[in-house]
Amino acid sequence: MKELSHLNIKGRLVGYDQAPYVIAEMSANHNGNLDKAIEIIAMAKASGVDAVKIQTYTPDTLTIDCDFPDFQLTEGLWQGRSLYQLYQEAFMPWEWHKTLFDYAQNIGITLFSSPFDKTAVDLLEDLNAPAYKIASFEAIDLPLIQYVASTGKPMIISTGMADDEEISEAVNAAEEAGCQQLALLHCVSGYPAPASDYNLRTITDMQERFKLPIGLSDHTLDNITALSSVALGACIIEKHVTLDRSNGGPDDSFSLQPNELKQLTQDIKTAWAALGKVDYGRKSSEQTNVKFRRSLYFVKDIKAGEVVTDEHVKSVRPGFGLVPKNYPDVIGRTMLQAALRGTPVSWALLK
Repeated sequence: MKELSHLNIKGRLVGYDQAPYVIAEMSANHNGNLDKAIEIIAMAKASGVDAVKIQTYTPDTLTIDCDFPDFQLTEGLWQGRSLYQLYQEAFMPWEWHKTLFDYAQNIGITLFSSPFDKTAVDLLEDLNAPAYKIASFEAIDLPLIQYVASTGKPMIISTGMADDEEISEAVNAAEEAGCQQLALLHCVSGYPAPASDYNLRTITDMQERFKLPIGLSDHTLDNITALSSVALGACIIEKHVTLDRSNGGPDDSFSLQPNELKQLTQDIKTAWAALGKVDYGRKSSEQTNVKFRRSLYFVKDIKAGEVVTDEHVKSVRPGFGLVPKNYPDVIGRTMLQAALRGTPVSWALLK
C-alpha cells in the first residue's frame, strides 16, 4: 500500500495532508427511538462534522443469551446486565437503516457503520454504504476484516486493546483481502477513558510503522485530547455524540452534547489551520509590527565628514534603521551627509 495513502469517502479525501475528518459516533444514543436517531444525524450535520457513524448488529450477532458468569457484567458503566441484555438495549433495529441512510443522503451528510458480522456487511452493502469501520473489539476478528475488505470500500480499523502484533495482523488481513484504502484509529477502549491513558505519541509511531492515515477514537470526557492529536498528525477524529447526556442511554455519559460537538469541529479547523506549513518568513499579521523591532538610530546630531562613534548610534525601537548586527560595521565610518538625532542609520548616509 502506498505510503501515507488517502481514503476517499464520498469524494472527501482523508489523509495526513487534509483537514481532519470528523466522525460523530451515534452508538446506542438513539435510545431505541428512530426519531431520536434522525435528530442526532441532523444535529451532527448542523455541528459541521464530516460523517455520522452507526453500529449494525443484533444481540444474537454479538453474543448468546446465557446466564453463565462469563456473560454477566459485574463492574463498570454497564454492571448489573448480561451482555445479551446490554446489546438488546443498545442495538439499532436493522429496519431503521434504510430510513437513516436516505435521511443522511437528503440532508447532505455521510453516514456509514460498524458491522459486527457478515450479515451486517451484506445489509450495509445493499444500502451502498460508502465506508466501513471495524470496532476496537472486532480488530482481532480477521475473517470479518477480510469480508469487509472484499467489498472494495474504504475501511477504518480502531485499535483499542490491540497490541502492535495484533494491529499488524489486522492490517495484513485487510490488505491481503484487497483493501486499497485503509486507515487506523489509535484508541483506548475505556468508557470513559482518562486522557493520561491515551499516550498520543503512539500516533506518530503508528504513522511510521504502518505508513497509513492514522486518526483518533476519543473516549475522554472533553475535547483536549482530540485537539492535541491533530498536532501529532491525526487525520480522523471520532467522538461519541448525544442530544443530552442526561437521557440515560448506555453511552450518553461519555458523549458530546450538541454545543460541545460544534465547538470541537470549530476548534479542529483552527488547530489544523495553525499547523500550516514550514515557514520562517514574515507573516501578514506581523507587517504592521515592524516598528516594534530594534534597529540602529542616530541618538546625537552628526555632521557630514564626521566619524561615527558609539556616542552617535544606539540600538533602539522602532525598526526602520539598519539591523543591530550591523553596529560594528557602522562604528568608525565617515558620514557622507549630516544626520539629526532620531534619524535611522542607513548605508546611504555612510562612506
